[in-house]
Amino acid sequence: MIDVYFWPTGNGKKITIMLEECGMKYNIIPVNINKGDQFKPEFLAISPNNKMPAIIDHDAEGGPLSLFESGAILQYLAEKSGQLLPRDAHRKYHVLAWVYWQVGGLGPMAGQAHHFLRYAPQQIEYAMHRFRTEVARLYKVMDTELGKHEYLAGDYSIADIAAWPWVVRHDWQGQDLNDFPNVKRWFEAVGARPAVKRGADVGKDFTSFTQPMSDEDKKRLFNLRDEDFKKASK
Repeated sequence: MIDVYFWPTGNGKKITIMLEECGMKYNIIPVNINKGDQFKPEFLAISPNNKMPAIIDHDAEGGPLSLFESGAILQYLAEKSGQLLPRDAHRKYHVLAWVYWQVGGLGPMAGQAHHFLRYAPQQIEYAMHRFRTEVARLYKVMDTELGKHEYLAGDYSIADIAAWPWVVRHDWQGQDLNDFPNVKRWFEAVGARPAVKRGADVGKDFTSFTQPMSDEDKKRLFNLRDEDFKKASK
Protein backbone atom coordinates (compact mmCIF):
# COMPACT_ATOMS: atom_id res chain seq x y z
CA MET A 1 0.00 0.00 0.00
CA ILE A 2 1.16 3.52 -0.79
CA ASP A 3 0.21 6.42 1.47
CA VAL A 4 -0.24 9.62 -0.53
CA TYR A 5 0.02 12.92 1.33
CA PHE A 6 -2.23 14.95 -0.87
CA TRP A 7 -4.20 18.08 -1.62
CA PRO A 8 -6.09 18.49 -4.92
CA THR A 9 -3.66 20.83 -6.68
CA GLY A 10 -1.82 20.37 -9.96
CA ASN A 11 1.10 18.65 -8.27
CA GLY A 12 -1.11 16.49 -6.11
CA LYS A 13 -3.17 15.29 -9.06
CA LYS A 14 -0.08 14.14 -10.91
CA ILE A 15 0.34 11.40 -8.34
CA THR A 16 -3.27 10.22 -8.11
CA ILE A 17 -3.50 10.13 -11.92
CA MET A 18 -0.30 8.09 -12.13
CA LEU A 19 -1.49 5.65 -9.48
CA GLU A 20 -4.79 5.21 -11.29
CA GLU A 21 -3.02 4.69 -14.62
CA CYS A 22 -0.81 2.01 -13.07
CA GLY A 23 -3.62 0.34 -11.10
CA MET A 24 -1.69 0.64 -7.85
CA LYS A 25 -3.38 0.64 -4.46
CA TYR A 26 -3.08 3.82 -2.44
CA ASN A 27 -4.42 5.57 0.62
CA ILE A 28 -5.06 9.33 0.64
CA ILE A 29 -3.87 11.33 3.64
CA PRO A 30 -5.14 14.91 3.24
CA VAL A 31 -2.62 17.73 3.74
CA ASN A 32 -4.75 20.86 3.92
CA ILE A 33 -2.29 23.46 2.67
CA ASN A 34 -4.80 26.26 3.30
CA LYS A 35 -4.84 25.41 7.00
CA GLY A 36 -1.11 24.84 7.44
CA ASP A 37 -0.94 21.04 7.58
CA GLN A 38 2.25 21.18 5.49
CA PHE A 39 4.10 22.71 8.44
CA LYS A 40 3.26 19.96 10.93
CA PRO A 41 6.34 18.09 12.22
CA GLU A 42 5.01 14.71 11.14
CA PHE A 43 4.66 15.93 7.56
CA LEU A 44 8.03 17.72 7.55
CA ALA A 45 9.63 14.41 8.50
CA ILE A 46 8.50 13.12 5.09
CA SER A 47 8.65 16.33 3.06
CA PRO A 48 11.29 18.71 4.52
CA ASN A 49 10.45 21.39 1.92
CA ASN A 50 6.93 21.61 3.45
CA LYS A 51 5.32 20.92 0.07
CA MET A 52 2.98 18.18 -0.95
CA PRO A 53 2.65 15.64 -2.52
CA ALA A 54 4.72 13.08 -0.71
CA ILE A 55 4.38 9.33 -0.45
CA ILE A 56 5.33 6.43 1.76
CA ASP A 57 5.53 3.11 -0.08
CA HIS A 58 5.12 0.50 2.63
CA ASP A 59 5.90 -2.31 0.19
CA ALA A 60 9.14 -0.90 -1.20
CA GLU A 61 12.11 -3.21 -1.56
CA GLY A 62 14.20 -2.99 1.60
CA GLY A 63 11.42 -1.52 3.73
CA PRO A 64 9.11 1.53 3.70
CA LEU A 65 10.30 4.32 1.44
CA SER A 66 9.27 7.96 1.85
CA LEU A 67 9.63 10.34 -1.06
CA PHE A 68 8.83 13.98 -1.78
CA GLU A 69 8.86 16.07 -5.00
CA SER A 70 6.27 15.17 -7.62
CA GLY A 71 8.75 14.53 -10.43
CA ALA A 72 10.75 12.08 -8.33
CA ILE A 73 7.54 10.35 -7.25
CA LEU A 74 6.37 9.98 -10.86
CA GLN A 75 9.70 8.45 -11.88
CA TYR A 76 9.68 6.11 -8.89
CA LEU A 77 6.15 4.89 -9.58
CA ALA A 78 6.94 4.42 -13.28
CA GLU A 79 10.03 2.35 -12.50
CA LYS A 80 8.24 0.37 -9.78
CA SER A 81 5.29 -0.45 -12.03
CA GLY A 82 7.23 -0.77 -15.27
CA GLN A 83 4.75 1.58 -16.94
CA LEU A 84 4.78 4.98 -18.70
CA LEU A 85 8.57 5.36 -18.77
CA PRO A 86 10.54 3.58 -21.51
CA ARG A 87 13.49 1.43 -20.49
CA ASP A 88 15.88 2.19 -23.34
CA ALA A 89 18.06 5.21 -22.59
CA HIS A 90 17.15 7.38 -25.59
CA ARG A 91 13.40 7.25 -25.05
CA LYS A 92 13.63 7.23 -21.24
CA TYR A 93 15.64 10.42 -21.02
CA HIS A 94 13.53 12.10 -23.66
CA VAL A 95 10.54 11.52 -21.38
CA LEU A 96 12.45 12.65 -18.30
CA ALA A 97 13.59 15.83 -20.04
CA TRP A 98 9.94 16.80 -20.48
CA VAL A 99 9.16 15.86 -16.86
CA TYR A 100 11.98 18.13 -15.68
CA TRP A 101 10.77 20.83 -18.08
CA GLN A 102 7.43 20.72 -16.30
CA VAL A 103 8.72 20.66 -12.74
CA GLY A 104 11.32 23.34 -13.42
CA GLY A 105 9.34 25.54 -15.82
CA LEU A 106 5.66 25.06 -16.49
CA GLY A 107 4.70 24.32 -12.89
CA PRO A 108 6.60 27.18 -11.19
CA MET A 109 5.68 29.76 -13.84
CA ALA A 110 2.02 28.73 -13.87
CA GLY A 111 2.01 28.79 -10.08
CA GLN A 112 3.33 32.35 -10.07
CA ALA A 113 0.67 33.29 -12.63
CA HIS A 114 -1.99 31.83 -10.31
CA HIS A 115 -0.59 33.88 -7.46
CA PHE A 116 -0.34 37.25 -9.15
CA LEU A 117 -3.43 36.96 -11.36
CA ARG A 118 -5.75 35.38 -8.79
CA TYR A 119 -4.55 35.44 -5.18
CA ALA A 120 -2.19 38.37 -4.60
CA PRO A 121 -3.75 40.99 -2.28
CA GLN A 122 -2.41 43.72 -4.58
CA GLN A 123 -2.44 43.80 -8.38
CA ILE A 124 1.10 44.31 -9.67
CA GLU A 125 0.94 44.87 -13.41
CA TYR A 126 4.57 44.01 -14.06
CA ALA A 127 4.29 40.65 -12.27
CA MET A 128 0.95 39.85 -13.89
CA HIS A 129 2.36 40.56 -17.36
CA ARG A 130 5.65 38.75 -16.65
CA PHE A 131 4.12 35.45 -15.62
CA ARG A 132 1.20 35.51 -18.06
CA THR A 133 3.55 35.96 -21.00
CA GLU A 134 6.06 33.40 -19.72
CA VAL A 135 3.32 30.80 -19.38
CA ALA A 136 2.19 31.66 -22.91
CA ARG A 137 5.76 31.03 -24.10
CA LEU A 138 5.78 27.63 -22.40
CA TYR A 139 2.41 26.74 -23.94
CA LYS A 140 3.91 27.63 -27.32
CA VAL A 141 6.79 25.25 -26.62
CA MET A 142 4.25 22.49 -25.92
CA ASP A 143 2.17 23.42 -28.93
CA THR A 144 5.17 23.16 -31.25
CA GLU A 145 6.18 19.76 -29.85
CA LEU A 146 2.62 18.45 -29.94
CA GLY A 147 2.47 19.40 -33.58
CA LYS A 148 5.11 16.69 -34.14
CA HIS A 149 3.83 13.97 -31.79
CA GLU A 150 0.55 12.83 -30.31
CA TYR A 151 1.99 13.22 -26.81
CA LEU A 152 4.80 15.31 -25.35
CA ALA A 153 7.53 12.69 -25.63
CA GLY A 154 6.03 10.61 -28.43
CA ASP A 155 4.00 7.94 -26.63
CA TYR A 156 1.80 8.66 -23.61
CA SER A 157 4.06 8.84 -20.55
CA ILE A 158 4.73 10.46 -17.20
CA ALA A 159 5.64 13.60 -19.14
CA ASP A 160 1.97 14.04 -20.05
CA ILE A 161 0.86 13.17 -16.53
CA ALA A 162 3.21 15.84 -15.17
CA ALA A 163 1.96 18.60 -17.48
CA TRP A 164 -1.75 17.91 -17.85
CA PRO A 165 -2.96 18.90 -14.34
CA TRP A 166 -1.29 22.30 -14.72
CA VAL A 167 -3.00 22.97 -18.03
CA VAL A 168 -6.36 22.31 -16.33
CA ARG A 169 -6.12 25.82 -14.84
CA HIS A 170 -5.11 27.56 -18.07
CA ASP A 171 -7.74 30.23 -17.41
CA TRP A 172 -6.08 31.06 -14.07
CA GLN A 173 -2.89 31.62 -16.06
CA GLY A 174 -4.53 34.00 -18.52
CA GLN A 175 -4.36 31.49 -21.39
CA ASP A 176 -6.90 30.52 -24.06
CA LEU A 177 -6.37 27.01 -25.42
CA ASN A 178 -7.79 28.12 -28.76
CA ASP A 179 -4.50 29.96 -29.20
CA PHE A 180 -2.66 26.63 -28.92
CA PRO A 181 -4.57 24.10 -31.05
CA ASN A 182 -2.13 21.23 -30.56
CA VAL A 183 -2.20 21.71 -26.78
CA LYS A 184 -5.99 21.81 -26.88
CA ARG A 185 -6.17 18.55 -28.85
CA TRP A 186 -3.71 16.88 -26.44
CA PHE A 187 -5.43 18.29 -23.36
CA GLU A 188 -8.80 16.90 -24.42
CA ALA A 189 -7.34 13.50 -25.37
CA VAL A 190 -5.49 13.07 -22.07
CA GLY A 191 -8.49 14.32 -20.10
CA ALA A 192 -10.72 11.71 -21.73
CA ARG A 193 -8.67 8.81 -20.35
CA PRO A 194 -10.65 6.98 -17.62
CA ALA A 195 -7.67 6.83 -15.26
CA VAL A 196 -7.05 10.55 -15.66
CA LYS A 197 -10.68 11.27 -14.85
CA ARG A 198 -10.50 9.11 -11.73
CA GLY A 199 -7.21 10.59 -10.56
CA ALA A 200 -8.34 14.16 -11.20
CA ASP A 201 -11.51 13.59 -9.19
CA VAL A 202 -9.65 12.61 -6.01
CA GLY A 203 -10.23 15.26 -3.37
CA LYS A 204 -12.87 17.19 -5.29
CA ASP A 205 -15.14 17.07 -2.26
CA PHE A 206 -12.55 18.43 0.19
CA THR A 207 -14.62 21.23 1.74
CA SER A 208 -12.01 23.90 2.27
CA PHE A 209 -10.70 23.44 -1.27
CA THR A 210 -14.05 24.39 -2.74
CA GLN A 211 -14.52 27.46 -0.53
CA PRO A 212 -12.87 30.89 -1.07
CA MET A 213 -9.58 31.38 0.74
CA SER A 214 -9.66 33.64 3.77
CA ASP A 215 -6.92 36.16 4.52
CA GLU A 216 -5.64 33.80 7.21
CA ASP A 217 -5.51 30.96 4.67
CA LYS A 218 -3.51 33.13 2.29
CA LYS A 219 -1.04 34.12 4.99
CA ARG A 220 -0.46 30.46 5.85
CA LEU A 221 -0.23 29.27 2.26
CA PHE A 222 2.09 32.05 1.10
CA ASN A 223 4.08 32.16 4.35
CA LEU A 224 3.32 35.84 5.00
CA ARG A 225 3.66 37.62 8.33
CA ASP A 226 0.79 39.89 9.38
CA GLU A 227 2.81 43.02 8.63
CA ASP A 228 3.84 41.68 5.18
CA PHE A 229 0.24 40.88 4.31
CA LYS A 230 -0.89 44.33 5.41
CA LYS A 231 1.77 46.01 3.25
CA ALA A 232 0.85 43.90 0.23
CA SER A 233 -2.83 44.68 0.71
CA LYS A 234 -2.35 48.46 0.55
